[in-house]
Amino acid sequence: MPITKGFRTLVDEAMAQVTTYSVEQVQARLNDPAVQIVDIRDIRELDQGTVVGSFHAPRGMLEFWVDPESPYFKKLFADESREFILFCGAGWRSALATKALQDMGMTNVAHIDGGYAEWLKQGAPTETLEQQKAKRAAAKA
Repeated sequence: MPITKGFRTLVDEAMAQVTTYSVEQVQARLNDPAVQIVDIRDIRELDQGTVVGSFHAPRGMLEFWVDPESPYFKKLFADESREFILFCGAGWRSALATKALQDMGMTNVAHIDGGYAEWLKQGAPTETLEQQKAKRAAAKA
């Protein structure tokens, strides 16, 4: 069966329908409690580090974690007062994921242009998984 619509077309269509922020725009909101940055990359990509304060929600589980009817639902996503800003490696998967969440009815979702590669290129703050885990453990104590 031939592919009638390639990934690039799907990404371009999604990009035309979703909110896209620059790295600079997201950096300015890193400490904003009304923003939750969501890392949708595969677990194998996390050894590269992540955006400071981000929450990991693998792309393959995202719709299940967002839907309150799903047995995999994560309460974090029920907070309608927050804007969820997704990122992946290059901004393609996050564009598609943002569109999928909009299709599910979410209006408080956007993504980062250029993804984690652009985040690193611009020298934006990162942390390792170990640093992230230590901060969460300290917050619980």
